[in-house]
Amino acid sequence: MDKIRLGLALTGSYCSFGKLAAVLPALCEEFDVLPIFSENAQRDSRFGPAADWMRLLQERTGHMPVTSIQEAEPLGPKGLIDVLAIVPCTGNTLAKLSRGVTDTAVTMAAKGHLRNGKPVLIGVSTNDGLGASAENIGRLLTRRNIFFVPFGQDDPAAKPMSLSCRYERIAPAVREAFAGRQLQPILA
Repeated sequence: MDKIRLGLALTGSYCSFGKLAAVLPALCEEFDVLPIFSENAQRDSRFGPAADWMRLLQERTGHMPVTSIQEAEPLGPKGLIDVLAIVPCTGNTLAKLSRGVTDTAVTMAAKGHLRNGKPVLIGVSTNDGLGASAENIGRLLTRRNIFFVPFGQDDPAAKPMSLSCRYERIAPAVREAFAGRQLQPILA
């Protein structure tokens, strides 16, 4: 069987990029990974220049990153990926997905992918997951073809409202989403 074609979409949770980089070699070994960067993820942060992260993903995946709405639009209609994983997915992107807003490369990729009945996997990374973003997580949990990487509180003492996906669970979550199932347990 050919490798699952995985669209790996990064949003602006810059502090999570290092966690994703740690599991990227294993993802690239198992899947054919196409990187997608939201416009915010293309900005420099205190966690490093955006160009370095984009170059790392390009080198590891062998694919030029998708960086605009125009580049992301054909992914769904042309069936260029099998699973879209939005990891890390910020509270801002959760809100947009929950309300059907399509104004970034990542939300366009999700819209095009969902309209063709394909799975979208969300790897939550937000400091308000148990606050303002909880409603959006709840709404998305009920949607067809939306799946989640198992997640939980990442630092209950210092950041009691913060949620983060379990990065080591991305690969099995991709396999399950490809088969149309939610990896369990969802709360980890």
